Amino acid sequence: MIISSTTSNSAAAAAYAKTQSSLETGLPADDADGLVSGASGGQNFGDVLETAIEGAVSSNKEAELKAASGLTGHGNLTDIVTSVSQAQMVLQTASVVRDKVIQSYQDIMRMTI
Repeated sequence: MIISSTTSNSAAAAAYAKTQSSLETGLPADDADGLVSGASGGQNFGDVLETAIEGAVSSNKEAELKAASGLTGHGNLTDIVTSVSQAQMVLQTASVVRDKVIQSYQDIMRMTI
């Protein structure tokens, strides 16, 4: 199945808009459109962070396995490139989040009491 770049771009734009909306509203991405309500079902920050880290690790492991299968001459080249680029995006996202956390910590330390 071949996905056109227009479909891919519109899907990416929709995902970006949903993420941006969740950041602006403070609601989880699934709740950003207002369909799911109630704060009692929310997770705490530690759980969300742990889930995100587990997702990043599994994405990187999947990319490593597919790259290894590509080096041995097995596997689909498109799947390999896709999984490696997804792992790259996850790593870049983790780096940005880390930088933001450090920046926030430094801002808090500069506050006067």
